[in-house]
Amino acid sequence: MKKFIYIQLIFAFSLSTFASEENTKSLYYNSNPFYKYTYEDCDFCGCGSSGGGMGYGTVGNENFIGLRYIYQSYKSRDGIFNNSPWVDENFNTLQLWGKIPVTKKLSLTAIVPYHFHNREFINTTTQRIDGLGDISILAFYSVITPVPDGLFENQQSKYKHSLELGGGIKIPTGDYNRLNNAGSVNPSFQVGTGSYDYVAALNYSVGYKNWGLGFMTNYTFKTENKDEYHFGDQFTYGVNLSKVYNAVKIDKIIPFIGLTGEVFNENESYGLPVADTQGSVLFTRIGTELSLGKLSTGVNFMLPLTQDLNSGNVEANYRLGLHLNYTL
Repeated sequence: MKKFIYIQLIFAFSLSTFASEENTKSLYYNSNPFYKYTYEDCDFCGCGSSGGGMGYGTVGNENFIGLRYIYQSYKSRDGIFNNSPWVDENFNTLQLWGKIPVTKKLSLTAIVPYHFHNREFINTTTQRIDGLGDISILAFYSVITPVPDGLFENQQSKYKHSLELGGGIKIPTGDYNRLNNAGSVNPSFQVGTGSYDYVAALNYSVGYKNWGLGFMTNYTFKTENKDEYHFGDQFTYGVNLSKVYNAVKIDKIIPFIGLTGEVFNENESYGLPVADTQGSVLFTRIGTELSLGKLSTGVNFMLPLTQDLNSGNVEANYRLGLHLNYTL
């Protein structure tokens, strides 16, 4: 798995080196992250996180429909004691996702996930769960929309920025099973939370020529499910630095690097706090996106820089995301 990740990243970034700087300058109007696009199509936008901090959209941020695969590797203690054995946990998610324009300033984003997770215990026995996850639907409204450059020198701007606000709902279409929380201290080994959750998001981006810097933040307000379990609210934030390259045979190559952080509040069960269920983690994120005609693909890899999950009883190893989209 790790060899595959490294090969993907090396391949993607090596492609960007074939896009010469002179080529980039001569194709400025095609590579400028805000040129000829409305904000719904701009090249650089911070995106709210969902599904392992991978975001509600792409760095390129066109309107699209597509598929995304997310892999998350964890280990957690099989019990509450310091000498409890560690359990290897693998979270796999396949998502049907899309960003659909409604008006010039309003767009809808939807994510339909299917999860297939597994645990491997110290005695080599395994536990597997799979099924449809919780569907998320969000609306984003563009408060600040960059004005496209004109054909003349005095109509061109090196700096542009944009701001969008969003909100939405996560529907409990995935099953929640209390028994999956028995033993291991990782309460996230589920295909759904069983609760209606609500999301507020803010995305800001600024572009200079073919460079882009995107900031995002969102907060998920979680509610109690029918089994009287309440997952803690979640705050997510991130920043990405990106650059657009044009190549002869590839429309756009967008390598990016950034940071993504998550903060979790304490869970509750039957109205009482569940000890050691809060925490935080900060990831470094690196990846790239490639566009060719109506098709685009991307890969990104996340490694934890610092973490304190469930009082140290859960550890994140790494995350990998792959997607293939059709641009609308």
